Amino acid sequence: MEAPLYHVLLEGQRVGPYDRRTIVGMRIKNTLTSGHVLVAGDGSRSTVADLVKLRPRDNTFQPNRSGSYSVVQATYSASVVEVAGRGPALPPFKGEVETRVQNEVLRIAGRLRHGLGWKDGRVKLPLNDILHARLRGTLVDLGLRIAGDSGLQRLTLELFTSQAAKEFVQWLPAAKPWPDAEAAAPPTPRSHLLGWATVIGTAVAIGLVMVVVLTRH
Repeated sequence: MEAPLYHVLLEGQRVGPYDRRTIVGMRIKNTLTSGHVLVAGDGSRSTVADLVKLRPRDNTFQPNRSGSYSVVQATYSASVVEVAGRGPALPPFKGEVETRVQNEVLRIAGRLRHGLGWKDGRVKLPLNDILHARLRGTLVDLGLRIAGDSGLQRLTLELFTSQAAKEFVQWLPAAKPWPDAEAAAPPTPRSHLLGWATVIGTAVAIGLVMVVVLTRH
């Protein structure tokens, strides 16, 4: 069964079509925002945020399950923005990842480069090791315990919508507010670059639409 395709509405013009993975990739790169309108093949309209919520039911996205049973409490689409500091080795995920809050662990699964191709990967982080959480709009900073060290490893996830980010943090029972010394820290340089990427990416997309319109006339 072929994946559905969507057109993106930009300045009243339809651009595309694109499949879900491409649209989510553009959202991760901030070429599109969560509020951009999509038009499906049947004419129905939704937003990028709505599409992100519809997580793919693709077995290739799921690494082999462990033998133990674990209750899934919540599942969110996300992307890994940054990992800073020593701590558990996280796979170098590319693009969209699936974050599952289970009864004892946070399971992150996605795809990563493997030679000239791709492979599936996952990591399980004990919920009790997630000591701190901080919201920054659609971004969530997690402070992870480092074994034998008083420091923290910081994992930053993009949850695509502020509502999803808030809900996600509420599922982390051991996470306390960020330490006072870090609470007022300015956004990371990367977040500034993402902001500029949003402006530049949208401007380029709109420019392409205008070129198409002028060419037709």
